[in-house]
Amino acid sequence: MPHLHFQLLLPAKLTLLALSTTLWSGAQAQGVYTCVDNKGRRITSDRPIVECLDREQEKRGSTGIVRQVVPPSYTADERAKLEAQRRVEEEQRARVQEEKRRDRALLIRYPNQGVHDKERADALGQIDEVIGAVNKREQALVAQRKEIDVEMEFYQGDASKAPNWLKRKIEDNEKQMVVQKRFLDEQAQEKQRINARFDEELAKLRQLWATAGGTRTGAASR
Repeated sequence: MPHLHFQLLLPAKLTLLALSTTLWSGAQAQGVYTCVDNKGRRITSDRPIVECLDREQEKRGSTGIVRQVVPPSYTADERAKLEAQRRVEEEQRARVQEEKRRDRALLIRYPNQGVHDKERADALGQIDEVIGAVNKREQALVAQRKEIDVEMEFYQGDASKAPNWLKRKIEDNEKQMVVQKRFLDEQAQEKQRINARFDEELAKLRQLWATAGGTRTGAASR
């Protein structure tokens, strides 16, 4: 019985094999197109290749010999414009993918507004600590200047009569005061930058939270 089943299947298999051979022979008779596209991929087809319309394509016969070289379908100027357009499209796709990646990272980092508010507060808190230390230093310089003024009373407030060591002390105190004030201004600007960044992030996050399934407000807004 198994032998009989094999005999029945054999003609069908031979028919399929013959049909495949006929189709392949037909394609080979017409020729096979081959080229390397702008991404370095070698492509083979039984008809002109769309991905290689801007470059030469080889048409090979059944023996593999090149029977014809199909020239590009575009002029040099057209190819340059096409390539420029492709670069723009690729850059745009890359920007979209990068924006999606950043959005995913932002959602992972800030699953709700409570987390975002806390990180803002921590960032501002670090700046406030620095400002506090600078203020203490500034107070110390003010106290030092008072001591210097007491010493200057001996010279009737005339710095030209003061000894060099006292003059250097006055100059150093004044320079330190300028440095501290400039540093305080920089810290105030840094707080503005931090708040601006978190405000921009929060506006984006509210859109992402809404898209992800409703606004997530784990804590009250700032």
